[in-house]
Amino acid sequence: MTKENHASLGLSSDDGHLHLPKRGKVWSAAKGAALIFLAILAAGGLRVIFSRGAAEAALTEQTMQGQKVFVNTVNPAPTKNNGALTLPATLRGDNETLIYARVSGYVRSFLVDIGSKVKKGQVLAELDTPELDQQVAAAVAQVENAKANTVLGEVALKRWKLLFAQNSVAKQDLDTKQNAYDTAVALQNAAEAYLKQLQETTAFKHVLAPFDGVITTRNVDIGNLVTAGSTGSALFTMARPDPLRVAIDVPQAYASGVKVGDEVFVTQAELPGQKFPGKISRIAGAIDTTTRSQRIELALQNPDGKLTPGAYVQVTLPLLAKGPLSIPANALLFRAEGPSVAVVDAEGIARLRPVSVVNDLGATLEISQGVAVSDRIIVNPPDSLADGDQVTP
Repeated sequence: MTKENHASLGLSSDDGHLHLPKRGKVWSAAKGAALIFLAILAAGGLRVIFSRGAAEAALTEQTMQGQKVFVNTVNPAPTKNNGALTLPATLRGDNETLIYARVSGYVRSFLVDIGSKVKKGQVLAELDTPELDQQVAAAVAQVENAKANTVLGEVALKRWKLLFAQNSVAKQDLDTKQNAYDTAVALQNAAEAYLKQLQETTAFKHVLAPFDGVITTRNVDIGNLVTAGSTGSALFTMARPDPLRVAIDVPQAYASGVKVGDEVFVTQAELPGQKFPGKISRIAGAIDTTTRSQRIELALQNPDGKLTPGAYVQVTLPLLAKGPLSIPANALLFRAEGPSVAVVDAEGIARLRPVSVVNDLGATLEISQGVAVSDRIIVNPPDSLADGDQVTP
């Protein structure tokens, strides 16, 4: 064996003979090996302990993550209408009316049709009234009969007054003649009044226009039987197209922002690019408890007739108050206290705030109060969310 091999086995061969290592050296080597083994065992144990601690920490973190409520938030955005409110409306004539017959009869002729522009007092139709004509004739005869009785009573009264002055008749007989004469005068007056009433009714055989306007409906033909009063169908429908009246219901949140004399703009889809100015002429002055809105009326000049009564239009009210904010419709919470939204504060706490919805546009809502542009509003909030809950945006 070489010297290197002897050295590796702990043998000495300096003098050419092999010598075994001494006992103390062998014990030292064994002790070192044991220490190394113990160190390896200790390292393994520490590794196991650290692994268990890391697993427990990971499990704890995972449990805490599972308990957190993660939410999506958005900020309210100003509406694009700059505070102006646009509402639907229907145009109405300044005066619209149904024209009925005042007497019963047959339509002899009609002189106007739909679209005809008429003046106040113009004849629209003529009626034949044979029954009324017979009543007038009978009333004339009654007046003549009453006049004859009055003349006879007057002659008799004068004669009896002369006889009474000669003490030829009793005072009671004179009073009887006086009463007969007074009765005849009263009957004559009644007959004349009835005749006058029938004559004035006869004038309604000519159906007249009550104001300047346009005929919008004709419901009669020649020969039709019409009855007096509004129980039957109307002969015509009239409207005054200038000016026009527009009635709209303004939500309660905007009611205080309008006043008589404010200018508005009316647009019609069939007339793109055209705006028709008008003014608020009347305000109801009270909120409708059913719709929570206030009725207002507009006066809209229409000298050229571009706008027609009955047309569907949009009315824009340029309000001076701060405009509403727009939020997604799925951010709204319906609670017993009313509509509200959940806002996340700087500490990640959810706060429920009541809001006032002024416009429901389907996917979005316009809110007049309750939120600000800087607020973080939770979208699709869980039903179990309560005020003060910790959330993670």
